Amino acid sequence: MTRDLSGSSSNPPEAWLPARRLAQSVWGPIERFLHVEAAGGIVLLIAAAIALVWANSPWHHSYEVLVETPVAIGIGPWSFDFSLHFFVNDVLMTVFFLLVGLEIKREIVEGALSDVKRAALPIAGAIGGMLVPALIYILLNPSGPASNGWGVPMATDIAFAVGVLTLLGKRVPATLRIMLLAIAIIDDIGAILVIALFYTSEFVVMRLAIAMVGVAVLLLLPKLGIRPGGIYAVPIAVIWIGMLEAGIHPTIAGVIAGLIFPTRSWFGKEGFLEASREALDEFQTRIRRPHTDRELIEPLAQIAQAQREALSPAFRAEARLHPWVAYFIMPVFALANAGVHLGGIRFDAPDFTPVMAGIVIGLVLGKPLGIVLGGFISIRLGLASLPDGVNWGGLLVVGAAAGIGFTMAIFIGELAFVSPELLSVAKLAVLLATAVAAGLSLLLGRFVLTDARLGPVAGVSASEIESKTEYWTSENAIEPTQ
Repeated sequence: MTRDLSGSSSNPPEAWLPARRLAQSVWGPIERFLHVEAAGGIVLLIAAAIALVWANSPWHHSYEVLVETPVAIGIGPWSFDFSLHFFVNDVLMTVFFLLVGLEIKREIVEGALSDVKRAALPIAGAIGGMLVPALIYILLNPSGPASNGWGVPMATDIAFAVGVLTLLGKRVPATLRIMLLAIAIIDDIGAILVIALFYTSEFVVMRLAIAMVGVAVLLLLPKLGIRPGGIYAVPIAVIWIGMLEAGIHPTIAGVIAGLIFPTRSWFGKEGFLEASREALDEFQTRIRRPHTDRELIEPLAQIAQAQREALSPAFRAEARLHPWVAYFIMPVFALANAGVHLGGIRFDAPDFTPVMAGIVIGLVLGKPLGIVLGGFISIRLGLASLPDGVNWGGLLVVGAAAGIGFTMAIFIGELAFVSPELLSVAKLAVLLATAVAAGLSLLLGRFVLTDARLGPVAGVSASEIESKTEYWTSENAIEPTQ
């Protein structure tokens, strides 16, 4: 039996070696795949493809039945009835928006949005990248029910966009990657505001008081010394119910909770080392004398607490939620929403071409045009400057990648269109735009980005880029989720 350097067996005591080897041979490749940065986007794409094929197969009715499967939660006389589609879009996606809120707060506290000078360019680019697509859509759909979809081409899917840039490998400098992440985060803020202000049902102010109670409790818990854990789910649920009752989309509760989460660690890195050493010394003292396992629980608990509080609660929550969102919630959302039955679409309908064109042109052309235009205006006004290692060609690649709307675009489409026919057209347009934008960004990247730098157009060496990326990167930056 093999042992590791600590002297402990490399296999658990109950493990059967042949079975463990079989499990490792199966799980090993999966685990390596999940560590690939583009893996989340790939899983999302597979789920969308399955939904699209299933919805257009001879068994498409089973897809519709599954999505609309009724679900009920009840306690005594109280019950809450909803469909599986509602559960995915309004409950699971609240967790997605919680992660978005945590990401936004991290970027504001210590990331690319923490400094006005660094934030000016992505803010200007993101604003342009939202306004130009919305304007294109409105010009093509000025009136009628179709005009309500102007928010659809404003959105960017972080997971897909970052995943596409990852496929370009070392051609993408760190500055450009952080630029895309910052623009996508600001884009998410814009999408959240659009959902809250324009895509809500009848607003009931008095019922909003329920959500305010949840917010107050969520703010109070850290003041009472109660660190984030399972108990935080209670006020978040209250906020969710309050938002739903007030007519605001309940997923906004996730964003609010994410922005409230504490960003200061209790022990910190140095405190973790000190507390761990003290607990280990106590552990060693106890095992040297007659003892029971119960006596070892206290020092072990102290080590666990020090480990838990070495990093901020917001950072820990983000790290824990990321795999669930990337590999479960977003693929399930795609599976439940990307199944467009082409046989049910009237391609000769009056609104088909304007809606399709508004979304596709808005995402594929409007996004890069708006981002480059916003950046150009901010630079000419002296509000921002291009970071070292980033030129206009690189910014154009970022703009093309930002045209990948997918998750958020489909989500806004669900809110924007009451008509099932218009919603199907919008979803089809988002899927088409996502494919075209991904291909365009890869094609541009191959020509514009060369050998880990911005090529001959930039006139900047790889060593210069590497030495100056501190302008955009921070030592605390972590991988994006979406």
